[in-house]
Amino acid sequence: MGATGNIGRPSANRGFVIVAVLWILLALSSLAIIFSAYLAASARALAANDMSLETEALVSAGVELAAYQVTQVDEKVRPQRGVFDFVLNEASVGVTFRSEAARLDLNYASKQMLVGLFVVLGAGKDAAAEYADRIVGWRTRPAPSSENVEAARYKPLGYSPRQGLFTHVNELALVAGLPEALVNRALPFVTVFNGGPDVDPKIAAPEIIAAMNKASGNEQDGFGSRAASPNGIAGSTQGPNSEDAASTPQSPCYRIAISIQFRNGRRTKSEAVIALGDKLDPYRVLSWQNDIEPRNPVLVRGRE
Repeated sequence: MGATGNIGRPSANRGFVIVAVLWILLALSSLAIIFSAYLAASARALAANDMSLETEALVSAGVELAAYQVTQVDEKVRPQRGVFDFVLNEASVGVTFRSEAARLDLNYASKQMLVGLFVVLGAGKDAAAEYADRIVGWRTRPAPSSENVEAARYKPLGYSPRQGLFTHVNELALVAGLPEALVNRALPFVTVFNGGPDVDPKIAAPEIIAAMNKASGNEQDGFGSRAASPNGIAGSTQGPNSEDAASTPQSPCYRIAISIQFRNGRRTKSEAVIALGDKLDPYRVLSWQNDIEPRNPVLVRGRE
């Protein structure tokens, strides 16, 4: 009778063992899933990091080659713009460079040039004059003994005008009264790196040429004119010769656009601005931006 009372115990023990083994297998499978997900995430992170490093290296190569093309010749015959491409590490790289003298400097442009640009980009003449006044007010320090009228305009906005030089073109969006759409249209044509009020009509965009013609009162050719400019330079589609090279507006800064197509089909666009230096320090980078978004083309007013 005592033996028959222990008959069910071995099967019960086996049941507990099976349940324990199943729990261990479940834990191991969960651990395997977590580990595989970690490996996949790590692989993606490493791949993205490799792509970032490769992009930086290719952009650096493009900047170096552009700087070399600009600095390998005498300053008097230095190219104002250029285009080239190369293949490196199975990636195709296209590079264009252009002197910042092609753009209007927000810190030094005359009010007439600013008015002309805003009119070309679609603003009315009176509104354009108001916008130009606000830009001049933003970059100008008031006299110590005078009332700061410009700062009073910004009190409802909750901040003060810089009343000093623009440090970045995006500050244009902070200037009181300027519509956001007009700011976005103007950004491709302005800079803070030109270093002077003059623009080189030989390399400037058609919108800048039209603004120069409006500022000078010469609009006979409208959109495509390369005629007289506010700084007295006769426009031409040809490069500068030895006689007029000295009068051509110069800038120590160049804007370099780099387009990269990788072997996997991915494309990226980067942009850098460099300032030329001397033999010991040929150039320094002033601005660097990766993954540039393409901008919609801007149509000159009256030419839509």
